[in-house]
Amino acid sequence: MKPARNALAQASVLAFAAAALVACGTATVTRTSQPSSRPAPKVSQPKYGATARVRKGQTLYRIAVDNGITPLDLALWNNISPPYTIYPGQTLRLYPSDASASASKPSVPATTTGRPKPPAPAPRNTTPAPPPVAAVPSGSGFKWRWPTDGQVIGGYAAGDATRQGIDIAGSGGQPVRAAADGMVVYSGAGLVGYGELIIVKHNEQWLSAYGHNRKRLVNEGQIVKAGQQIAEMGRSGTSRDMLHFEIRYNGKPVNPQEYLPKR
Repeated sequence: MKPARNALAQASVLAFAAAALVACGTATVTRTSQPSSRPAPKVSQPKYGATARVRKGQTLYRIAVDNGITPLDLALWNNISPPYTIYPGQTLRLYPSDASASASKPSVPATTTGRPKPPAPAPRNTTPAPPPVAAVPSGSGFKWRWPTDGQVIGGYAAGDATRQGIDIAGSGGQPVRAAADGMVVYSGAGLVGYGELIIVKHNEQWLSAYGHNRKRLVNEGQIVKAGQQIAEMGRSGTSRDMLHFEIRYNGKPVNPQEYLPKR
């Protein structure tokens, strides 16, 4: 298992889930290693108090380079963990969260009379502070269902970039179902390590992800109901037939077994 800092440096990692979900439209999945005429900076140049709002088609890499920031720093400053998801409408901070604490006090020059001249008033910062990250609620307000039958062979581990969901064993072709009502915001195979992947948005805060499918049965923009089959289990991106299942709140992974019904 590699820490998130090392994982971001790998060229094959995609700019995709991450990070805090401020506003979720149709997800756009692209590679952080996308070729660019402008090289990534070696040293970040923070823009204190500034933010960038993600537009459709933008990648984490492109936003970072356009603002003179390394992709690694941009991800760390915004607590974006693998698989580094960003969404249209999401707001990214272009400076570290403790930037204001490092500001030095202005010096007090002496006048010709020997009396200190009071410092000029600091310019007023009109940039609003980013909203605090809300705690994950104990309930979602709707009922979750298990996405497939089978034994859980891999559990969630908070802070572990390689264990952001659960793995459910099964056999190739068995049904994979939507865990709750929602809309499909991603259906594809562009995310390294997830194989054939489907992501369902349930409301503005909650989404679920279904990876390693053999076949996807729904398209982006399609409305699905809880219990509806959306895929066939497979082993795309893994060595055995299984479903990798994640639940995310505002883009942050949570333990699915705390929300799914007890077996």
